[in-house]
Amino acid sequence: MANLKSLAKDTALYGLSSIVGRFLNYFLVPLYTHVIPAANGGYGVVTNIYGFTAFFMVILTFGMETTFFRYANKEEENPDTVFSTAFGVVTGLSLVFLTIINLFISPISEILGYTDHHSYIQIMAAVVAIDAIQALPFCLLRFQKKALKFAILKLLFITLNIGLNLFYYLYLGCQDVIYIFAVNLACTAVISFFFIPELSKIKWHFDFALLKRMLTYSWPILLLGMVGILNQTVDKMIYPIVLDDVEEAKVQLGVYGSCFKIAMIMGMITMAFRYAYEPFVFAQSKDKDKNETYAITMKYFIIFTLLAFLCVIAYIDVIQLILGKDYREAIGVVPIVMAAEIMMGIYFNLSFWYKLIDKTIYGAWFSIAGCVVLMSILVIYIPIYGYWACAWGGLAGYGTSMLLSYFVGQKKNPIKYPLKSIGIYVALTAVLYIAMILIPQDWSLILKTSVNSILLGIFVSYILIKDFPVKAIISKLRKR
Repeated sequence: MANLKSLAKDTALYGLSSIVGRFLNYFLVPLYTHVIPAANGGYGVVTNIYGFTAFFMVILTFGMETTFFRYANKEEENPDTVFSTAFGVVTGLSLVFLTIINLFISPISEILGYTDHHSYIQIMAAVVAIDAIQALPFCLLRFQKKALKFAILKLLFITLNIGLNLFYYLYLGCQDVIYIFAVNLACTAVISFFFIPELSKIKWHFDFALLKRMLTYSWPILLLGMVGILNQTVDKMIYPIVLDDVEEAKVQLGVYGSCFKIAMIMGMITMAFRYAYEPFVFAQSKDKDKNETYAITMKYFIIFTLLAFLCVIAYIDVIQLILGKDYREAIGVVPIVMAAEIMMGIYFNLSFWYKLIDKTIYGAWFSIAGCVVLMSILVIYIPIYGYWACAWGGLAGYGTSMLLSYFVGQKKNPIKYPLKSIGIYVALTAVLYIAMILIPQDWSLILKTSVNSILLGIFVSYILIKDFPVKAIISKLRKR
C-alpha cells in the first residue's frame, strides 16, 4: 500500500505538468481556431506537421527512455554509465537527423507538400532534435525521483509557449502558422539550460559493451514505439495523401485535429500515469506481491479514465464552445477517440509483462498488428467517410493491440486482474453514456448539463460506495 501511495503522489506531480499543462495549452486551441480560418487549412498544416514530428521523435529517442530505466535499475550496472551511453546514442541520432533534413530540404518539402514553406520543416526538425536530446535528462529526473522539478520544467515550457503565442496571434494579430513552430523552437531551447545541474554531476562514460546489450533491448521498443506513434498520428500524416483534393484535406484535417485536441484530455491522464508508473514498475519488479499491485493499479487506472470519459461527455456541449464555429462539426469523434485512448492506456499497463522478462519483441508484434488494422481502415474508408474513419480506425487498432497483449500475457506471465469489478464499471459507463447521448437535442444547454451531472453523479456515487468507502475514511479522521 505504501508503494501505491508513492505512485499516487508521483502521478499527481507528473499530472500537474501533463494534465494542468495541457489544460493551459488548451487556451491555444480557441486562439488558433478563432484566428486561423478553417477554410484556408492553416490549422490542418499544424496538425499534419505535428503528426510527423511525433513520429520522428520516437525514432530519435530509439527506445532509450525505457531502456535507461531497465538498465539503470540493474544492480550490476552503473546508472551514470547507462545514462551516458543512452544520451550519446540519442544525441548522435538527432544531429544526423538535422543534417539530413537541411541537406535535402527541397525534395523533402516537395514530398510533404510544403514546397513554398521550407522553414516549416526546418524549424520543426530542430524542435524534434532538441526534444529528443532532452528526453534522457527528463528520464534522469524521473529516475532520481525529482518529480517536482520535472513538473516545473514542463509547466515552464507551457507558460512560455502560451505567452508567446498570445503575443503573436492576439496582440500582433498574426495569422501565419510559422509563428506556432518558431515559438515551439524558442521555448524548447530555453528548457535545455535547466538540466545543467543534473548533467554536470554525471560521471560521463560511454560503454560500447553496454551499448550492445542496450540496443538488443531497445530496438524492439523502437519498433514498438514507431508502430505505436503511427497508431496515433498516421491518420494526420496520410490524410492529405489519401484524399484527392489536398487543399480540402487540409481543411478537414484542421477541423478533425481541433476536436481531437479535446479528446486528448484522456491522453493527458494516461501520460501522467505513464511517467510515474514506468519507473515504479521496474523498481517493484523484485517484490513478491508485484502482480497483485499491478492488478490493483490496472483497476484504478480504468476507474479514473472512465470517470474522465463521462465528465467530458457530460459537458461536451460546453467544452466545444472553446472552438471556433467552423471547427465544431467533428465534435462527434471525441467519445470514439477517448475510448481509443483508454484502450491505449490499458495496453500500456499490460505491456510490462514482456518488458520485465526482456521480451520486448512481443510488444512490437502486438503494435504492428494494431497498426495493420488501423492502416487498412484508413486507406479504405477515409475517401468514403473522411475523419470518421480516422476515429474508428484508432479504436480498432488499439483494441487489437490491447487484446493480443492481454491474452498472450496471461499465458506468459499470468496476472489475476479483477475482471468482474472492471466489467461492472465498463457496463455502468456504457449505460450512462447511452443515456447522455439520448437526451433530446432541443433541450436547453442548462437542462442537458443538469441531467448529465445527475448521471455523472451516479457513477461517482458507485465509486465512493464500492471502492472508496467515505464513511470509513471519515470515521478514521474523527478518531484522529
